[in-house]
Parts: sequence; C-alpha cells; structure tokens
Amino acid sequence: MSQAYDLLVIGGGINGAGIARDAAGRGLRVLLVEKDDLASHTSSASTKLVHGGLRYLEHYEFRLVSESLREREVLLRNAPHIIWPLRFVMPHEPSMRPKWMLRLGLLLYDRIGGKMSLPRSKRVDLRVAPHRGVLQERLRTGFEYSDCWVEDARLVVLTVKDAEERGAVVRVGTECTALARAADGWRATLRDGSGESEVTARAVINAAGPFVDRVAKTALGRSTPAHLRLVKGSHIIVSRRFPGEHAYIFQQPDGRIVFAIPYERDFTLIGTTDQLYRGDLDDVRIAPEEVTYLCEAASRYFTSAVSEEEIVSTYAGVRPLYEDNAASNSTVTRDYVFELEAEGGAPILSVYGGKITTYRKLAEHALEKLGQVLDLPGAAWTAQAPLPGGDMPDGDFAAFLWRANERYGWVPPEMLQRLARAYGTRLDLVLGEATSLADLGRHFGGTLYVAELRYLVAHEYARTAEDVLWRRSKLGLHLAEDAQQAVTDWFAARD
Repeated sequence: MSQAYDLLVIGGGINGAGIARDAAGRGLRVLLVEKDDLASHTSSASTKLVHGGLRYLEHYEFRLVSESLREREVLLRNAPHIIWPLRFVMPHEPSMRPKWMLRLGLLLYDRIGGKMSLPRSKRVDLRVAPHRGVLQERLRTGFEYSDCWVEDARLVVLTVKDAEERGAVVRVGTECTALARAADGWRATLRDGSGESEVTARAVINAAGPFVDRVAKTALGRSTPAHLRLVKGSHIIVSRRFPGEHAYIFQQPDGRIVFAIPYERDFTLIGTTDQLYRGDLDDVRIAPEEVTYLCEAASRYFTSAVSEEEIVSTYAGVRPLYEDNAASNSTVTRDYVFELEAEGGAPILSVYGGKITTYRKLAEHALEKLGQVLDLPGAAWTAQAPLPGGDMPDGDFAAFLWRANERYGWVPPEMLQRLARAYGTRLDLVLGEATSLADLGRHFGGTLYVAELRYLVAHEYARTAEDVLWRRSKLGLHLAEDAQQAVTDWFAARD
C-alpha cells in the first residue's frame, strides 16, 4: 500500500526546502524528494549573498528590493552562524554611472526596506588603505554599503533538516519518474537506489528549479503556461587578491556588475555571468568565454590583472528565470512567479524564478496560492523561527564563539571557527564527548576528522565525498588530492 501525504515537494533546492519546512510546520504531511543531493544544482552555485539586489533598482523592481531587504534582516536573525554582514565597495568608474546616480541609488537602498540593523552606505576614498595599491590609480572615489554573506548550500540543508524535525519525510537521491492525476490527489512513482515505490499526495509542488518544465511535462503531458528562460551564472575562484573582509562590486561596460569577494580565507570569488543556456542541465560548466569575461572584468579594476592561470576552481549553475521578454539576460526579473494548475484534477503548483534571499517569503506565498484551491491548516510561522544551529542569544555569533573557545580549548582556533560557522549551537553534536583531537577519530587532513563525516551522514543527508567537500563545506579547496581521495574511499567503504 502506498504512503499518503498532503504535499509532495519535488526539488531539494532552496525553494523546495523552504516550502517543505513551512508546510511541515503547519502540520501538513510533507514528502520532499530530490533526484541528486540537496542544493546540488542552482542553489549551491550562487554568489553566496543574502542581499536586496542593488542593481534591481535600475529596473524599477522596487517591490522585490524592498522584500529582499526585509528578508535579509529575518535571515540574519534566524541563521547568524551561516549568514553574516559584509561591506561592499563600489568604485566610481568615470566612464559609467555618474556619482550622483550611485549615491541616490544607495540612499534609496538604505531606506526602501524599512528599519535596518546594518550600517548605511557612505562615500569612501580609494586612495588610502585598504584600497590603495589594490585598485588602479584612476579610481579615486567609491561608495560602501551593506549586504550579507551566506553559506548557500548549508542554508538549504539546514532548512530541510528543520522540515524533517517538524515531521517532513526527506528522500535524497530519489527521482519522481511518473505522476498520475486524479480528482482527489496524485499518485507518484519514485525511483531510488533500491528500486521503485509509489506514494500519493493531495497536491504537488514543482520546485525543481531548472528542471521545472521537465516535471510539469511528467505531470501534465505538457509544459506549464509560464515560459522559462534558463540563464547560466558562472564564477571563478583565485588566490586571495586583497586584504580585509570587504568585497568589491565592479561596474562593467555592458551595464552588468561583477563581484570580487573574500572566500574561504585564502581565496577571492569573482562572478557572475549571465549566459543563455541550452545545454545539459545535469552537467553545467563554465565556458571559456565566461572565464575570459570574468578575468577581464576584474582586471579593469585591480592593479594587477587577473589571469586564467591564477584560477584554482570554478563553478556554474543555471537560474530558472520567469520569461518576461527582457532584452538582456541580466535584466530578466529575479522575482518569483507561480503557475497553479487545478482544473481537471488535483492541484500542482510550479515555481519559477526566485532568489535565495526571498526563499522564506516565497514559501509563504506558495502556500497562500495553494490555499486558494486546497484547505490547508496553520498560518505563516517561519519569520521568528531560527534554523538549526541558529538559536543563539540575541543572534550573537561572536559571543557564541567565545563560549565555544572556553569549552573546547583543545580545538585549534581555525578549526573551531569553521565548525562553529557551519553548525552553530549544534557544534556539541559534532564534537560529541570528545576531549581531544584524537577522540574525533581518523584525521583526513586540514580540519576534517571522521567524527564530522559521521555527523553529516547521520544528520545532514550526506552520501558522497562531493556532498561534504563541495556543498556542506568547501574543504575541497583546502585539502590535497590524496586527502580528498581518502574521503571518497571512506564513503565507498560504507556501501
């Protein structure tokens, strides 16, 4: 007999995670399925920002910017371990946007979201430290403003973890291969490593990201009425280019902007691109012309040019944007759109667009939309609910880290900082009853011990070395090849 659910959520990216969490917290019986790993596609290929979207003001997307800035405050409060403030410096390039336009835009950015906890924008002199010698001499004036950094894949995993702890069933590595519609529900065929099974659900949420049309065709035999524009965004990672914990935002001659952001202590993250994509969605890679574009974009500003030989890693993802017929890929709306199909049978809600910053609000609106055709219990609740590990007094990460240092004095500071950032108040579950590094078991190199691998398998759905080294952490950037292979072998030995 098949298991019965109220809601089948297809897609383990940020939107599916948020909807599953919200619905489970309202008392719905929720099943979340993801054919690969959580955040294995678009949601782990972002620029790692929780931000209002300063450049969206140019396209008059005031509602999106206002909502994003308000959500930035909510997420910063509820996940202070994986989200933290970051100052951005935008050099004034005389050949591009005039100073008055930049200043006016930032004044609006400071105010459009209502009361904000982060410092407001200001003018900065680029001829003095820490910018002098980093930026080219022609750049004399800049503007500084606030947004936030986020560990994007961890945000997805922790959101799903919270959904599970509130009653949702989570099946990673599980693909929905068939959907049969009836008047009162859906029958779904699911396939994982053990074979096929069937479940039923009153409604389906199609949050499959770039695969959204594929799922719609599986369910309805056709695409949804909405149109999808697939836009690839790519990033390069180079050795650390400048000191300090601020980021740069560089204007480009084509009207776009490119970020240069401190990354993983030893590196600088540079991105992103906007390229129409028609390739294999399961194998998205940076293209040579994107590498050239990003190197040239950064080289217009840094004193020393960025060369392709400096690149230590790259990543790329495809954004499933709602087609609004914008002339440029960079100006297509990043707002979210729903397509609700409820005539002729049980409802299916397909999600287009969205951004990490607004995922929680998107989830609320998705359930409101579904509530138009289905009786749903409960009310919105997530605004005041910390994510796992984020329940720190006053959201004070510095105070939490200080207490952790007092308790775990035997853990090297660099390692404790990384673990505290990743796991927050659940750090105790990772370290367990250990009182020395030897108690953490096998050492794989750097700051990685087998105790952490066991935790990630038991509590965070990790199934492969890639899940750990490139999504739940970025240790792949820090560990030698033999250490990475040792992690791969450890997972293989578990099978």
